[in-house]
Amino acid sequence: MKKFVAGTVLTAFALAGCGADEGGSGEESSTLKIGASNVPHAEILEQAQPILEEQGIELEIETYQDYILPNQDLEAGEIDANYFQHVPYLASQVEEFGYEFENAGGIHIEPIGVYSQKYDSLEELPEGATILMSSSVADHGRILSMLEAQGLIKLDEAVEKTTAEVSDIAENPKNLKFETDYEAAILVQMYEQGEGDAVLINSNYAIDAGLNPMEDSIALEDSDSPYVNIIAVRKGDEDNENVKALVEVLKSDEIQDFILEEWGGSVVPVD
Repeated sequence: MKKFVAGTVLTAFALAGCGADEGGSGEESSTLKIGASNVPHAEILEQAQPILEEQGIELEIETYQDYILPNQDLEAGEIDANYFQHVPYLASQVEEFGYEFENAGGIHIEPIGVYSQKYDSLEELPEGATILMSSSVADHGRILSMLEAQGLIKLDEAVEKTTAEVSDIAENPKNLKFETDYEAAILVQMYEQGEGDAVLINSNYAIDAGLNPMEDSIALEDSDSPYVNIIAVRKGDEDNENVKALVEVLKSDEIQDFILEEWGGSVVPVD
């Protein structure tokens, strides 16, 4: 998918990009180039930019509209870090593609929500209702665990819930039908068109489309979810001073307060 660049495009390798400033004062400056989803990740990073600038770090933000390119570009060295994925997704990507990435720090949780144009609660879902889900297998365990917690299904007890798939459903009293072949980015469109009986949408896509997960969803994942969104870097860069400074700023009271005020519980910072 097309990606968009925010800020000045640089040709130097970002983590090593140190040099004299334009004024010729001899003071060193450095740039950290990070890839992020539009909302909320890029908006959170924009709040961190002036704070990092005071520390001599220029944060360049490149935004993406999918979940594949940010890791490809990180591996290729086109960006120095990314901020869009949760821990289980990173683990699945590392296993599938052999990426040598590290988690530099967890920043926030985006509770996944259930949306419906036809029903006001999960209890109202009829026999044989169609549930639309992301094609990302890394999200399936998360979604199914949520539906199990809501009493709609029961998973095989022998299965690790974070890796559960539809085939691991042991009990399905309402005979719900699960469709899992949709890109996460188009699920909002499916919901708005009234497709299916319920649609599971990641909060970043919901918020980007003007939905309020707290108000518009008929069910929302608990805020103690283990699916923490992280800063991912290439192995070895987790100890880079610029990366450590970024994580520290993102975990600061100023940024955490911004997250809570801006999204009112639809995005939850972590300590």
